[in-house]
Amino acid sequence: MGVPFVQKYSITHYVISQRWRGRSRYPLVLMLEPLFRCNLTCAGCGKINYPEEILNRRLSVEECLSSAEDCGAPVVSIAGGEPLLHPDMSQIVAALLERKKFVYLCTNGLLLRKHMGEYTPSPYLTISIHLDGSREKHDALAGRSGVFDSAVEAIRRACQEGFRVTVNSTLYDGITAEEASRHLDFAMSLGIEGVTVSPGYRYSDAPRREMFLKRDHSKRLFREIFKLGKGRGWRFNQTTLFLDFLAGNQAYPCTPWGNPTRNIFGWQRPCYLWVDGEYAPSFKVLMESTNWDHYGVGRNPKCGNCMLHSGFEPTAVNDAINHPLKALYISLRGPRTDGPVAQDSL
Repeated sequence: MGVPFVQKYSITHYVISQRWRGRSRYPLVLMLEPLFRCNLTCAGCGKINYPEEILNRRLSVEECLSSAEDCGAPVVSIAGGEPLLHPDMSQIVAALLERKKFVYLCTNGLLLRKHMGEYTPSPYLTISIHLDGSREKHDALAGRSGVFDSAVEAIRRACQEGFRVTVNSTLYDGITAEEASRHLDFAMSLGIEGVTVSPGYRYSDAPRREMFLKRDHSKRLFREIFKLGKGRGWRFNQTTLFLDFLAGNQAYPCTPWGNPTRNIFGWQRPCYLWVDGEYAPSFKVLMESTNWDHYGVGRNPKCGNCMLHSGFEPTAVNDAINHPLKALYISLRGPRTDGPVAQDSL
């Protein structure tokens, strides 16, 4: 099981409580980016092209905690940049855990061994380590040799220390289903809780924009991957309905308010993927003043090929709660790998 029962229960309870209050738009995951500075220059990232004065900025502990309180989402995903470069990161994580937030600390793993002693294993804390394929492919994407081996060492060490550990994998153009399958087999052999997988989003400032998957290609690729994966025991730290969406079997609209982003500039519209987006001064203003109908597949050309979990996982979570028998059925049999593809939902 890729997501523990306590986390599933807490999120389900939270969603139902939001509906009882009559709210149609509510956050599930706060995407917290306390800094943009990173110790890598990955080919698929558009977060590191800011001038030095921006890369030197940090959200304070107080700003991070007030953002979590204002948002109210049960899950906080801390990314960046590389969050372990933040001098107060362990204090931020500890305070969020005290508030019973499920925290995903997203890292490339290079600094994890140095800082692991600053954290305590908890059912509310997951260390999510980036691993985007084989050693050759991952190091090429990261722009440095040895990154894959450092990440794998960090994964093994964190598992040995009793942490919840997941692997965060982004798939780019050129990867085959067979390569992805071998990667997932290897990730499972590390003893992790599960994998979070998505096709890469075409960042406008990414160094290599030609490497991103088109939407139709993504669906074909994931169908091939899931076909090869039958019976191989892969665990995903995602909803089965989102995986079914990746395989082209669910017509989901994007719900970007489900994963709102807070970074050094404010609350980002519409999501963390828009490096050139607009910013709201507060979570309340973000939710109430954003023209959400302006975003999504078929509504905005920048969204045309996006299938990332940040926009569509919240839709899948709500669908699973609305249709639990459908979610159970797909969970038992896995995503469909043949037949007609669902038409995109606007």
